[in-house]
Amino acid sequence: MDVRVFGHVSPDPFLSAADVFTTEYDLSLPVRVHVRDDPEIRTWAAHYRSYHVLNISRQAATSVMARELALHEYSHMARFEEEHPSHVQSIEEALYLGLTGKAVEQRKLTHCYQIANHMKDIYADDITLSLAPATKLVAFLESQLAKAIANRPQPSPHPDSKPTVPGPDPEITAVNAAFALALLERHEIAATDHRLYDLAHAAADDAPTVDLENFKEKFRSLNEDPTPSEYRKSLVDVTRAYATNTGAPAAD
Repeated sequence: MDVRVFGHVSPDPFLSAADVFTTEYDLSLPVRVHVRDDPEIRTWAAHYRSYHVLNISRQAATSVMARELALHEYSHMARFEEEHPSHVQSIEEALYLGLTGKAVEQRKLTHCYQIANHMKDIYADDITLSLAPATKLVAFLESQLAKAIANRPQPSPHPDSKPTVPGPDPEITAVNAAFALALLERHEIAATDHRLYDLAHAAADDAPTVDLENFKEKFRSLNEDPTPSEYRKSLVDVTRAYATNTGAPAAD
């Protein structure tokens, strides 16, 4: 596995992640790690004809999560190379199929892309969590959810006014919480009394139109090896449920 790091950071986390990854998997194409100055980018993978790119913020590249983040992105690259439906399905096509003729708020449409990424993450993490302990990932999910809840919009004293303090949208925070719980249960990596469950229910209380349990189940039960049509249906169902505010994914 060919990994080259561009940027003034230690290559050790990326090479260490590659060593772990190649115990069970490999990539046909080389990986170029590009360190970005934008702290908001964290990580994302891009795929080209002759190589993959792992984009990572300098902040993330020098954090204690650097190796785990790299391993996660290598897993995305592996899914892309194997043409797993979750990584080749057009999100735009799924949204068109699911939302044509429906009135959808722009913010919800934007959130649908995040939900689609959660579904891709489920399949990437099926690889990641088979290779490395989940301790850091669970702590990361917990801290991110706690931060989102603590920074949620504060209501205005006037019912018709906007929140006095803006913050993360409670509805997508609740879906993010469902995703976190789905990972815990799909891989049996934490007990049901873990603090993430309390945080998730707090997030759900802030978003009564989002059915936490149903979204969790939809993520948790994704077929490990779906056909393209099966995956497309799952993606259409979950994005339609969120965008149209039904509170739960459509029944199979």
